[in-house]
Amino acid sequence: MRLLPLLFACLAPLAFAAPKHAITLYDEAPKYPPDFTHFDFVNPDAPKGGRLKLASYGGFDSLNPFIPKGNVESRIGLIYDSLTFQSPDEPFTEYGLLAETIDKAADNSSVTFNLNPKARWHDGEPVTAEDVQFTFEQLLKHGDPMYRHYYADVEKVEILSAKTVRFVFKRNDNRELPMILGQLQILPKHWWASRDFSKTSLEIPLGSGAYRVEKLEAGRSIQYSRVKNWWAKDLPVTRGFNNFDRIDIDYYRDMSVALEAFKGGQFDFNLEYSAKDWATGYASPALNDGRMIKMEIPNHNPVGMQAYIFNLNRPLFKDKRVREAIGLLFDFEWTNKQLFFGAYKRTSSFFENSEMAAHQLPSAAELAILEPLRGQIPDEAFSQVFTLPQTQGDGIIREQKRRAFSLLKEAGYSIQNNQMTGPDGKPLSFEFMLHQTNLERVILPFKRNLSELGIDMQIRRVDVSQFINRMRSRDFDMTSAIWSQSNSPGNEQREFWHSASADNPGSRNLIGLRDPAIDQLVEGLIRADSRQELINQARALDRVLQWGYYVIPNYHTDQWRVAWWNKFGRPKITPLYDIGLMTWWQKSEKAQRAGE
Repeated sequence: MRLLPLLFACLAPLAFAAPKHAITLYDEAPKYPPDFTHFDFVNPDAPKGGRLKLASYGGFDSLNPFIPKGNVESRIGLIYDSLTFQSPDEPFTEYGLLAETIDKAADNSSVTFNLNPKARWHDGEPVTAEDVQFTFEQLLKHGDPMYRHYYADVEKVEILSAKTVRFVFKRNDNRELPMILGQLQILPKHWWASRDFSKTSLEIPLGSGAYRVEKLEAGRSIQYSRVKNWWAKDLPVTRGFNNFDRIDIDYYRDMSVALEAFKGGQFDFNLEYSAKDWATGYASPALNDGRMIKMEIPNHNPVGMQAYIFNLNRPLFKDKRVREAIGLLFDFEWTNKQLFFGAYKRTSSFFENSEMAAHQLPSAAELAILEPLRGQIPDEAFSQVFTLPQTQGDGIIREQKRRAFSLLKEAGYSIQNNQMTGPDGKPLSFEFMLHQTNLERVILPFKRNLSELGIDMQIRRVDVSQFINRMRSRDFDMTSAIWSQSNSPGNEQREFWHSASADNPGSRNLIGLRDPAIDQLVEGLIRADSRQELINQARALDRVLQWGYYVIPNYHTDQWRVAWWNKFGRPKITPLYDIGLMTWWQKSEKAQRAGE
């Protein structure tokens, strides 16, 4: 019997590769070797201290970001550590954080995380394998529905020792799964033992991250303080990060008010979303003399899809011809010219700004993916490139109106008493739900174009809490939504498009898609075993989503538009896939003029 442990120790190398400091999606070598001391895009000697003042929008009523309830504080992730740290200057590479090393089975049937023995919660208790198991189980039981889709291929979690935990998979063709598990933000089992994880709360939670919550005013402000004895402060993946002693966040109900507050010095850094404000809103003496800096930083991430979306649970939108007709009446060129100062590009792909966007005829490899689905997906996906109508930008859209009327006529609609009326005798009427004040000016011209064809669109503005609740319960006709994409899309696509997520409150399948063909394409993307196959699968999925007219694509920019008060130092290099704000440091108490 005493020989068994030795026997198993000898056999173990046959099933598992040596534990590594990093993992990559397709087992390519990571950019940084095991003995690296810091990332290239940080200043490893950045001074610690000072304060960063930020703004957020809407308010918050919960500090539990893991459940599908409440309006969560936007930066609460600062208090948590994950098993791994995703590098923002590589497409998809993760280095150990809570996990000192990662041991992925050679056949991708499991992944083992060996926790850093130094890892501690803010109360001094060690982070253990039981914490990892507890976190995973709580997320599946009470967490956002997203987690059940993310981790659907996990068979079980095994605790091998106090510092070692293994995830065993149901299948071995989900290459992204080990990396998704590495992104788990771990929760302290001993702290949650006396609390209800399924409920929202403003009680300050216990974490293990670089910051802790110092104080808050519900819905209005929150203050984070740097943990001076943070267990991970000297790790290669954290060196040069988290340089501010305090991070203060104030909440604003209106972005226009927030911009004025920024120009008044009420907060330090602003990521601008409004093209109009970016073009005209920052003019000030502070900008002229260099105390305020305004810059566009290239964004190499896929921008995904921002769109006006149809709720397919509404009978009104079941017919694809109706959806296409309504979409024809959104005049992007006029909107971009008149409202956005020409700042945007039209989005037409669900993987926009990436090599995964289907902007060309399908390749032979893509056709091989699509062919088994012929008859279940739009015929256009096989032979046409999806394009959106273009106008002259002068507000005259006669061709689009003619095409829209023709489509509606095919669908059984006709004009009666100046109203577009369906075959059931009911007017074509629906509600557009929004919570952003500044979006209304974009919707109104769209509403006017619809009304000229006898279509009635009512604009319903609600507060943030009501908006979140109605989105979770799918209680809307049309609204605005964004699906962000990564450079390596995977399991989250189930959450976006798969039939299994259509009825889950809080899932990102906001459209209510239930299509076996799309389900098959999603599964194919998740199982891709090379970068080129991932591209082929993503483009195939993209084509079917495009030709389904499930959304009215909006617009995008491939730049981050950022402004800040000139009191910070920045590393010389900005990472490819992030602004890198948490690598900045304070160099002065007040904003300096240019050249000072």
